[in-house]
Amino acid sequence: MTKVNTVLGTITPEQLGTTLMHEHMVLAYPGWDVDALCENLEFSELAKICADALGEVKQYGVKTVVDASPNDMWRNIELDRVVAEKTGLNIICATGMYYEAEGMPAYFKFRSQSMDIVTELYESFMHELTVGIGKTGVKAGVIKVATSHGSITPYEEKVIKAAARAQKETGVPILTHTQQGTMGPEQAALLMGEGVDPKKIVVGHMCGNASLEYQMSVIDKGVYVGFDRWGLEFFFPDNLRRATVLGLLGLGFADRIILSQDSNARWLGRASVIPDFIQPLIANWTYTHIFKDIIPQLKQAGVTETQVNQMLVENPKRIFGG
Repeated sequence: MTKVNTVLGTITPEQLGTTLMHEHMVLAYPGWDVDALCENLEFSELAKICADALGEVKQYGVKTVVDASPNDMWRNIELDRVVAEKTGLNIICATGMYYEAEGMPAYFKFRSQSMDIVTELYESFMHELTVGIGKTGVKAGVIKVATSHGSITPYEEKVIKAAARAQKETGVPILTHTQQGTMGPEQAALLMGEGVDPKKIVVGHMCGNASLEYQMSVIDKGVYVGFDRWGLEFFFPDNLRRATVLGLLGLGFADRIILSQDSNARWLGRASVIPDFIQPLIANWTYTHIFKDIIPQLKQAGVTETQVNQMLVENPKRIFGG
């Protein structure tokens, strides 16, 4: 029987229930902690902030949340574990790397001068998937990869190839980050060219591109697509996300879509004042936005409860279960 790694142990795909496939606990860009004026919250305070925010999803029947934070975006496994204990949610953490411009590529790029970093990255991912992350004993349950705007850099290609090798050996899903509505077809093609089952691939942030031609160029490859940035209207408006997903649902693709928000409970670093013009563009960017606002709007447009259940329950179960 297939087992799914969570931060508190393994569960079966049937135990996932309603699942948010692409969220974060906290986020931080590399270098935040060298800013002399960054906020240094106590761990207990940060855990309470995260548990309070994430715990709100339980009233909508959510049972599982995937923390899609890669290794180089301040992934915190102990925090995931404490929040899982506090909320009773299944939390699944990731292994993997972010895209080159905003991640931490320097170490492996340096090693690539004399070493095979595809193999080294593969070995690192495999350790976290099968042995554990650091000294926590927690095993990752998904692999996260990412690409740049309009291109896949040589470094990112190596990360993807390493992820593909680890996926084939473990069977865990691969979640991706696409930048500004680009490179979805190329990601899928590269992963599948390395032998990954398309049913184990979720191409993320597909809701950042309203072109049905772009959407179909990915869906036609047999992978899942992530409409997983609802509320983040600073990058792309929800009304276009809604129009696009309605079009795909109308074409019968409920069995290929996952819903999530790519939200987080806290950004780490120096406290900053959000400009007035940005505030309304992220006002709804929360863990509960799709339940409070988006799903009611989709139903008003004719989407059925069966289709919603397919995207939130059945598709995650199939992605993890195979």
